[in-house]
Amino acid sequence: MGTQVKVLQLNNSDITGGSGRAAYRLHQGLQDIGVNSKMLVQNQSSNDRTVVSSNNRVSEGIARMRITFDNLPDKLYPQRQKSPRFSSQWLPDTVAPRAARINPDIINLHWLNEAFVQIETVAKFKRPLVWTLHDMWAFTGGCHYSPDCDRYTASCGACPQLGSSRDWDLSHWVWKRKARSWKNLNLTIVSPSSWLAKSASSSSLFRDLRVQIIPNGLDIEIYRPINRLVARELLKLPQDKQLILFGSLKATSDKRKGLYLLQPALQELSKYGWKNRLELVIFGASQPENPPDFGFKANYLGTLSDDLLLALVYSAADVFILPSTQENLANTVMEAIACGIPCVAFDIGGMPDMIEHQKNGYLAQPYKIEDLAQGIAWVIENQERHQKLSFRAREKAEQEFTLNIQAHRYLSLYEILVGGER
Repeated sequence: MGTQVKVLQLNNSDITGGSGRAAYRLHQGLQDIGVNSKMLVQNQSSNDRTVVSSNNRVSEGIARMRITFDNLPDKLYPQRQKSPRFSSQWLPDTVAPRAARINPDIINLHWLNEAFVQIETVAKFKRPLVWTLHDMWAFTGGCHYSPDCDRYTASCGACPQLGSSRDWDLSHWVWKRKARSWKNLNLTIVSPSSWLAKSASSSSLFRDLRVQIIPNGLDIEIYRPINRLVARELLKLPQDKQLILFGSLKATSDKRKGLYLLQPALQELSKYGWKNRLELVIFGASQPENPPDFGFKANYLGTLSDDLLLALVYSAADVFILPSTQENLANTVMEAIACGIPCVAFDIGGMPDMIEHQKNGYLAQPYKIEDLAQGIAWVIENQERHQKLSFRAREKAEQEFTLNIQAHRYLSLYEILVGGER
């Protein structure tokens, strides 16, 4: 069934990074149901002709320079935290005229950072806007995640991430620019998770806007259960061990992903009869020169971006664990459950939207290492229970996280918003 709505997806990249994969999947899902969807990006990795960019060596070099310049204001704060990231988005851009040439009925904003879209540009699109949140940046004074800070509910300033004690600091300046530029926008917020929707609704920038929850989707024909023995044989992983899988983009370098909490949890497990029964598999990182001691052998697979290969990796595992301290709707957890792999995570962020405690996985008490270890053991210690968890994991993906479901929800929203304009 076709539709007359012409949509432009706007994201920094197409198939790289968590937001890139999520935005591009939505783009494909909309096309599958007959929507005229195009995608405008700064960094293009696919060969898809419906993705528009200035992809050449000169533009790639300019993009890298722009990121460097965009980060310059951060340098004024030597006590700033290096992670999570902070984005000022102060450099002018040429995105608005490029979007105008495409002439969409509606523009769906995604992740606009790394000097892709200036804050002030958002008001220049002159179309109904849907903003799909992939982190907290859109409603904060510059941080993408705000651990233990709720100053975005007021006007930011005295930013702990910048190490600042001044109310009129960089975070307040960024917040002020957003408040001034976006006050009259025709803007609807979409959050993939309940947690992020609640955070957006409590923010000073978005509290008066419509905030709708639409979970991300994925192709469940690609992400599906594959015979475990076959998957392990192809990946050269042991057949006689139970495998714990951990991975994400920057799995070992991004503190928010929780490797520092996973390590002691696994060491705890190794003390209690599991040492010769388990091995760890890590994707999203290569083996470092001095690898950490997990108490088990660790198999490093490096960075993976191919969907079929990722489905194979998930299917080889007995359990997937993502001990993030803050997370929206993690692609990796969704991919794992679609492959029928029970997941263990802390009960934070968007994790409860995907993991049903002791039904398709285990939600540990936030940051309790002992409960994290207990959750891993609980998932894998009983084969009959593990099979039930696996069945429910796949069922959950089929019922809630398909591209078709996601695309139809977005189309319904687009048609309401465009209908109101016409």
